[in-house]
Amino acid sequence: MKIAITGGTGLIGAACTEELLEYGHEVYILTRSPKQSEKANLHYIKWLSDNASPEKELEGIDGFINLAGESIFGRWTDEKKQKIMDSRMQATNEVLRILKTLKKTPEVLVNASAVGYYGVSEYDRFTERSTPKNKNFLTEVAMAWEEKASAAKELGIRTVFSRFGVILDSKQGALPQMMKPYQFFAGGRIGSGKQWLSWIHIKDAARLMRFALSSPIEGPLNITAPFPEHNNEFGKELGEVLKRPHWIPAPAFMIKAVLGEMSVLILEGQHAYPEKALQHGFKFDFPRLEGALQQLLITK
Repeated sequence: MKIAITGGTGLIGAACTEELLEYGHEVYILTRSPKQSEKANLHYIKWLSDNASPEKELEGIDGFINLAGESIFGRWTDEKKQKIMDSRMQATNEVLRILKTLKKTPEVLVNASAVGYYGVSEYDRFTERSTPKNKNFLTEVAMAWEEKASAAKELGIRTVFSRFGVILDSKQGALPQMMKPYQFFAGGRIGSGKQWLSWIHIKDAARLMRFALSSPIEGPLNITAPFPEHNNEFGKELGEVLKRPHWIPAPAFMIKAVLGEMSVLILEGQHAYPEKALQHGFKFDFPRLEGALQQLLITK
């Protein structure tokens, strides 16, 4: 297959690229700063800048993965929140423009989203059939992003909304930040410790994205492992793998004081279950947290 990717240099984009190349697919990364590729079947194409016409190089693509958007990490000032929303709308508008100009439209668009779509709850389990329990800024972003990308369906393109949980990677993303207190023997529960953390190993996330390209899946798809953990249990497991104590709690008021509104990412969560992936026969390499952490932090 020939696959185009926006956001291809980020954590999940880079993992998807490696996964697709490993299986012999041809990958076209859309970027503002294209460079000469050192790998066979990997191409960089200029987009979202003056005189960029990526569609000229994308005729004949089979699938499109849209991951582009401002990082949600960082204090959520009004300006930051506007960038988070606007960047996703701008990138998706451009993806839709490209799709409309192609003589032959690709079979599938896999558009990023997040389990934040469901809102937060300590008690509910959310599958792809669930509606939002409540709303916050992340819910609004996810809902707007999916609504924008759904226009691809009018072009006859199978459209998937990949609702990502917390992606675990040893060098990037949330896990290195979560490890820091334990490395200084100061790890412990955060807030109440009862909030759910719907996680997934980076390799399984990339495999599930590849699965979404080739399977008949449509609509929302939870990119999460089948066994999420409460924050307190996640911390205990992380401490055991690192051989560090899990004992010093971080009070909610302190997290809120430091992070402001973004603290919702840490202090609240949701139990997102990958029902659709399992129904379609996807097999997780790392369904349980212990195995995922062991592979990421110990296995070389």
